[in-house]
Amino acid sequence: MKKRVILTFPPQVVHMPLTYRLAKDFNVAGNILRAQVAPDEVGKMVVEVSGRIDQVEDALSWVQAQGITVSLMTSEILIDWDRCVHCGLCTGVCPTQALTLDPQTFQLQFQRSKCIVCEQCVPTCPVEAIHTGL
Repeated sequence: MKKRVILTFPPQVVHMPLTYRLAKDFNVAGNILRAQVAPDEVGKMVVEVSGRIDQVEDALSWVQAQGITVSLMTSEILIDWDRCVHCGLCTGVCPTQALTLDPQTFQLQFQRSKCIVCEQCVPTCPVEAIHTGL
């Protein structure tokens, strides 16, 4: 089972070795997709956790017991193909290359399976063809 979650850390727990504890104590893999964590500040991290369903649920319950807020990531990137002008600006900010231009047709291509919903493409689109949906 895989789940993408947003973890919000209070300042007093940003030092915790979270992915290590998930792996060691719960046999759950934690793939950090995006993080903004600094000492003495509220931190946010987008993590894809994977493992057996019971292990993932136990791990997320433990995370919450540590004072970390867990929110399921339910949004996705949507593209309005009628508005898109295939300029390619979004491809330059996409960290996973989910957005690319076809070298033959110069048409934008979107591979949803590579997208980590970092939303960097949203403000980059000059015609507002890219947005998040629930």
